[in-house]
Amino acid sequence: MKYTDFVIKVKNAKTAGKPTVKTDATKANKAIAELLAVRSFVKSVEVKGKGTKKYLEIDLEGKKRIHAVKFLSTPSLHRHAGYKDFRKVKNGFGMLVVSTPKGIMAGETARKEKVGGELLFEIW
Repeated sequence: MKYTDFVIKVKNAKTAGKPTVKTDATKANKAIAELLAVRSFVKSVEVKGKGTKKYLEIDLEGKKRIHAVKFLSTPSLHRHAGYKDFRKVKNGFGMLVVSTPKGIMAGETARKEKVGGELLFEIW
């Protein structure tokens, strides 16, 4: 569950007022970073480097602050839910991130596409 380290790294860097953060360029990290960019938690995401030395450079100048992250699945307990069970996080100010057969996506998107999956985390 490497994405947990990534999400906490972004949260801590944003809280500390850092302008950018660099991290491993995995598919999961890239998908989560793009979701955070769409919801304005971060400004932009770029893949840099070549070959095995690729990394993500994330511009943290997004409009929204990251107040907290709540991890729903752990290595010992994977929580799954159907699309009908996805709810708004903090009345729409937050975001639910879900791993589905169609990839990692926001809870609202998964609900619209009628696809369930593993609940990864909530961020607000």
